[in-house]
Amino acid sequence: MEFYAYVEVKMALIRKFNRKPQRERMSAHGVIEADYIPFERDGRVLLQIDTYGSKGRQNPGKQSQTIQLDRDSASQLFIILKQEFGFD
Repeated sequence: MEFYAYVEVKMALIRKFNRKPQRERMSAHGVIEADYIPFERDGRVLLQIDTYGSKGRQNPGKQSQTIQLDRDSASQLFIILKQEFGFD
C-alpha cells in the first residue's frame, strides 16, 4: 500500500528507506534537538519529527527540517533500527 506526501514547505513523508554503502568521509554531526508529534490525518496515524538548528547556526533553535513517517515507513525504520543497533 502506498501513501503520498502532503505538499508543504520543508516537509516530506518518507515512503521508503534505501541502504547505501558507507562513504569514506563519513563523520558524526553536531548534536541537535528534535520533537516528535503523533497525529491522525485522513484515518492514518502519522509521526512527524521536527529538527532544530544547532547553537552554532545563524538562527539557533529555529526549526530546520521536518519529516513524517506513516505506518509503512515507521515499520521499515523499526526493522532498520533493530538490525543496525541490535535491538531485540
